[in-house]
Amino acid sequence: MPLVSVLIPAYNHERFVQRCLDSVLEDPYPAKEIIIIDDGSTDRTSDRIAEWIDRHGHALRVEYAHHANRGIAATLNELAARAHGEFLRLGASDDYLLPGGLEAQVRYLESHPRKRAVIGDSIVVDRDGRKLHDSGMRDLHHADKRLYGSDEGIRRAVISQWAIGGPVALLRKSALETADRWTEGLRIDDWDFFLRLAARDALGFIDMQVCAYRLHGGNLSKTRHRATRIVNLTESWRVARRHADLFDEPFRTLLKAQSHYISAKIAFLQRRSLMLGFHLLAYLALSFASKLRLPQGGTLLEKA
Repeated sequence: MPLVSVLIPAYNHERFVQRCLDSVLEDPYPAKEIIIIDDGSTDRTSDRIAEWIDRHGHALRVEYAHHANRGIAATLNELAARAHGEFLRLGASDDYLLPGGLEAQVRYLESHPRKRAVIGDSIVVDRDGRKLHDSGMRDLHHADKRLYGSDEGIRRAVISQWAIGGPVALLRKSALETADRWTEGLRIDDWDFFLRLAARDALGFIDMQVCAYRLHGGNLSKTRHRATRIVNLTESWRVARRHADLFDEPFRTLLKAQSHYISAKIAFLQRRSLMLGFHLLAYLALSFASKLRLPQGGTLLEKA
């Protein structure tokens, strides 16, 4: 069986990191290793990792390092460089894997050789592990999962209905040559990475819960702090503008429409009503134009 390297960037998750590591050990897929880096935690995350390795490090290969805080993208790139596996499973130190997900995702990539990565769904739990939602995609992000049944639908979903919550991706290590790894310096790195994969039709989907995504108040993407939201949205706007030319029509126009939708959110938070109206009109016009540019007889849902 091919080796899977589970990559875990850890930061200030002393309460959750051992549950994350336990879940990798408990998954029945036999050919696996853990690569974990503490990215400059200021709590006892590092101690919790060391305690876990002392207890369970004999059961599977674990490589552990820590360094001063460099951010999620730089840490993911270092984790990938240290990995030995043919496949890389993205983890998160506050979430945990669900049994069976590794094998199902490996099977998918083995049977779909042109795909470079596959995503699944998640359950959503609270800080104490109590289930909040059965489907992160449907219940938390309100996504139409039917879109993920075709390459065209995946492109549209990744562009306009981003619903990837938690560590739900398995990728070939060789995919990093296609997607140019993670862009260092970004705070919201996952949309940037998966846009590049979707533009190449390199992303697949299995409708299976492969991890538990934990909501605990410290999730970066779920902040309610207005200034932080503006910073995150501004970064997302730059990502959308930068990657529009990767896509053919109608998806290039759709990503430009999405950049105006993001700008409308920023204008709303800044209480700039005229700019809000302008960007909403531009969004609606470009969204309509993208639908007119669909191939004749085309569909974004997989045909039965």
